[in-house]
Amino acid sequence: MINTVQKNDMLSDASYLAHRYDEVNDAFRFLSIPREVHRRCTFITDEHLPNVDKFKAIARSELVDASLVTAPVHFIFHSAYCCSTMLARAFDIEGVSMGLKEPVVLNDMIGWRRRGADPAQQQKVIDQSLSLLARPFGADQAVIIKPSNICNPLAIDMLRMRPDAKALLLYAPIEGFLKSIAKKEMWGRIWVRDVLIGTLKDGYAIGGFSQDELLQLTDLQVAAIGWLSQHALFAKIIAEVGKDRVKTLDSETFLARSPETIAALSTLYGLKMNDRQISDVVQGPAFTSHSKLDQGKPGEVFDAKARGKEQQKIAEVHGTEIDMVATWAKAVADSQGIKLDIGSTLL
Repeated sequence: MINTVQKNDMLSDASYLAHRYDEVNDAFRFLSIPREVHRRCTFITDEHLPNVDKFKAIARSELVDASLVTAPVHFIFHSAYCCSTMLARAFDIEGVSMGLKEPVVLNDMIGWRRRGADPAQQQKVIDQSLSLLARPFGADQAVIIKPSNICNPLAIDMLRMRPDAKALLLYAPIEGFLKSIAKKEMWGRIWVRDVLIGTLKDGYAIGGFSQDELLQLTDLQVAAIGWLSQHALFAKIIAEVGKDRVKTLDSETFLARSPETIAALSTLYGLKMNDRQISDVVQGPAFTSHSKLDQGKPGEVFDAKARGKEQQKIAEVHGTEIDMVATWAKAVADSQGIKLDIGSTLL
């Protein structure tokens, strides 16, 4: 156990990341993750973080009366393979904001809920988790959280807990999403089936398919079902939270209009970035190197042009199947009243 001085020092220092929630002991586990480590890590997950076994635990009961210094918190919710990591990296701007890339403590909330968490208790833990994540680095004005896409079912609750928070819903057009899955080959196809299982457990998979019919679908059809389920959930988030707080953006528009995107998000998030800051971000490493840092090579440039070439290569191999599935997905959307244009666009 840690003493009171250590606890207070940790809670006043944002570099002590609230990494996990231990539901058995009702405690948060903290890791020392300086800003430079955040920058080196693709995600702040066990796979990418150093020394994950060297955590320090603080019982949740000891946090009830803790006086935390927090900054405004905002969100980037996403449907995967849509440049969301690139965008979160872009908001690591000292003195302005810090982008947190998929904090696992929020994933823990989904796992806990699937195991039957008491809803009232979980609401309290989610609220405390957000407060711990909202501690600013230095003079930063805000914290921008990009949860994993498995956390999207928590979006409405989290936005209600933080009435001043704004959110971007980022997604790839269906064709681009399918290309990303095809690129991953077997692992991408396994992943989309895992996503479908999760959406079924969380109760937001689109209807219209029996279990037998789902098993008969091809891998890319399963990917499309997951994409449509996320899209329908995004529409629900807008309807329940409001267009003034929630905006949408597709990845192709983001890449084609990066300076405008950063400027519009600066306004949405209340960051008051000037033209020089926006230019520095767009010309910085978030936009010129692979966002999945462990997939790139040292010095490799990965920008909108490189992404376009990559997707063209995938289309040459899988284009016929992708076109067929994209057409099928639009027919499914029409049959179930799912709007592909959900409005409230950022740009």
